[in-house]
Amino acid sequence: MKVSDRLLDYVSYWTTSDENNSNIPSSDREFTLGKRLEKELKELGLSQVILTDHCYVYGLLPATSGMENKKAIGLIAHMDTAPDYSGENVKPQIIPNYDGKDVLLKGSGAYLKVSDFPSLASLKGRTLITTDGTTLLGADDKAGVAEIMTAIEQIIERNIPHGDIWVGFTPDEEVGAGANLFDLNYFKADYAYTVDGDYEGEIAYENFNAASAVFSITGVNVHPGEAKDIMVNAALVGCEIAMSLPADETPATTCGRQGFFHLTDMSGDVSSAKLFYIVRDHDKNLFESRLNRLRTIEVEMNQKYGEGTVNLAIQHSYENMLSVIEEQMYIVELAKKAISSVGLEPISRPVRGGTDGARLSFMGLPCPNLGTGGYGFHGPFEHISVEGMETAVRILLEILSNPVDR
Repeated sequence: MKVSDRLLDYVSYWTTSDENNSNIPSSDREFTLGKRLEKELKELGLSQVILTDHCYVYGLLPATSGMENKKAIGLIAHMDTAPDYSGENVKPQIIPNYDGKDVLLKGSGAYLKVSDFPSLASLKGRTLITTDGTTLLGADDKAGVAEIMTAIEQIIERNIPHGDIWVGFTPDEEVGAGANLFDLNYFKADYAYTVDGDYEGEIAYENFNAASAVFSITGVNVHPGEAKDIMVNAALVGCEIAMSLPADETPATTCGRQGFFHLTDMSGDVSSAKLFYIVRDHDKNLFESRLNRLRTIEVEMNQKYGEGTVNLAIQHSYENMLSVIEEQMYIVELAKKAISSVGLEPISRPVRGGTDGARLSFMGLPCPNLGTGGYGFHGPFEHISVEGMETAVRILLEILSNPVDR
């Protein structure tokens, strides 16, 4: 089965995760794709195939004869799509021999613009798959799922010698819970790769340190005619907190390894208000400085408006996997060699986000991230090329056919 056909099949499943539900999976609809993949892995002849009660799919392709002494490798992708934008009733547009120009998204009338996504120019002549503008596509990360399944199918059909290959598909990566219940006692890989990046020649092993932060503000609400020296307007305190953070340290003003404070949501009135932030930085010390800046703001606001006016809650999300991967760089070198073998230049860029692999690396499974060939994730401008996916499959085959000795 072609990798592009698999993608078009998988995106028809509505698997949007729910950021307001702490259960795993956060939405039962994620099981629809989980059941599909469980069935497909069994049909391919993998052993130890299971769909767990928490919507994790695992399977093992046992080592071929004479390869049992090789380290076991894992391939991982996530089944859910981001709650940022609708993932229901996806209607892909397929554009053969793409001309390299702006693309009309016929469902919404919007345009996928080369000026916004310069990488589009490099896809000229390929078969492009886009959304119709009314939903996201779901290539993040159903492209990764499709590429893993296709690579497994091809390594079986071609009788390519290999060590143990574990496959894992997770729920809820997009809401930060994908690795929470990943069973490393069952999934017995020595090292793994998540397939969840963009450029098909990417091998990423450095990501943000991340935390979420919530300022809860309790105001004092009295009649405005009698408010002098009494009223504390929680909404205005929230505005003051937001304005006390650097205006040039937001996602819209930073790139590369630069960190940021990102105000994701705010609500409130005179009596109470809340500000929701995510905090990111690649450098561990700078990351801690950012969190300390938030703590300082809490203290300063309470000194100004009265103790208990502002309460700050910080929750750590994930850490930079670099500290784990740099101790086992053979995993990165293996991927770079595979990428070079298909004629691409390996690119290792700092990920301005996180993957299941970051969490898994700290759980004991070193797990850098490979590109899928997709771009514009989390919104209606998501797109991918058939040729990019096919190249990603070739890279996976090169990695799988060159396992490492124990």
